[in-house]
Amino acid sequence: MPAANKTILVVTAGGRNPQILINAVAARFGDVAVLQEQPESKAIFVKRRARKLGWMTAIGQLATMVASRLGKRFTEQRADDIIRDYGVSDRDDPSIPTTSIESINSDEALRHIHALMPAVILLVSCRMLSPATLAAMPCPVINFHAGINPQYRGLMGGYWARVERDEENFGATVHLVDVGVDTGGILYQSRMKPSKSDTMHTYPLLQTAASTDIVVKAIDDALSGMLKPLTTNGTSRQWYHPPIWTWLWNGFSRGIW
Repeated sequence: MPAANKTILVVTAGGRNPQILINAVAARFGDVAVLQEQPESKAIFVKRRARKLGWMTAIGQLATMVASRLGKRFTEQRADDIIRDYGVSDRDDPSIPTTSIESINSDEALRHIHALMPAVILLVSCRMLSPATLAAMPCPVINFHAGINPQYRGLMGGYWARVERDEENFGATVHLVDVGVDTGGILYQSRMKPSKSDTMHTYPLLQTAASTDIVVKAIDDALSGMLKPLTTNGTSRQWYHPPIWTWLWNGFSRGIW
């Protein structure tokens, strides 16, 4: 059944890639609002990852994040080229109402959502919804994931597709949100070809810029009450940031940075 209220709520921790999708959605639908949460601290990130993967791997992953960030300035030309080639905008739009929150999993966020009563919620680069938060959502919740599900759930889907010599599955997924990590029903997917100059910094930007159409399609389906998850095949696996030794090995030996 079509939604009576047509408001679209985007939940994000901010950044260039989410802004591209916010602008694309606003250009197509108009009635868009944003909940922007505070980014998670690196200390919390490392502790959580250490509980799951061990301290050595967690610290190695943090080292990759720090080292790769130092090289970000060398990728700005490629980033500009992607934005130009796909005709997208990463500029902040002051006309889009934005509310700052601590976390999507807070009482403050829930109060705001229930006051707004959106037709659909789009998650882009934010915390996972807790089971209690997800159960309290008054509308469909969809997520933009920079990777092809179910093969590349989690983080750095484009990077790992290249490392696995699986560039046919370099792409992005829009899916329904459930309590798992990128395990919800798949709505749309897009695939694109990275250039030799792409790196860990530009993979997500390329995946985002080339996928605004599938985000718009999924939201249009939600507004018209026509969400239809797809049947997909493939081995399901969750990925994380590569630890520093893996990142350096793939960079120097295969040119995959």
